[in-house]
Amino acid sequence: MKRRPVNLNFATIHFPVTAWVSIAHRLSGILVFLLIPVLLWMLRESLASQERFTALVHLFSSPMVKISLWILLAALLYHWIAGIRHLLMDIHVGESKAGGKRGAWLVIVLSLIAFTLVGYWLW
Repeated sequence: MKRRPVNLNFATIHFPVTAWVSIAHRLSGILVFLLIPVLLWMLRESLASQERFTALVHLFSSPMVKISLWILLAALLYHWIAGIRHLLMDIHVGESKAGGKRGAWLVIVLSLIAFTLVGYWLW
């Protein structure tokens, strides 16, 4: 029986870009799932009355709330973009090693563009 070395020190493990994109996709999904109650609360407040809508708009003028909203939207956009990549791979588009790597880099580039546009829109 061969004994394989076990290395669980994440600082020394070299992950390929495809692994980082996949891990980030899972983490963004968890973040979006955990923030669904916040989104539902914002929807309820915005639809309750004109006064609550105005209070919510006033709340969004705070820099901390804008940063939190940017993080939420960034996670949602990243999860959406990476999810499209996974769906394309399910229909055998970009399934090769080189195609997977190109797709992962495309997810990163498109996400950075989306994060920048959302940040510009919020500020």
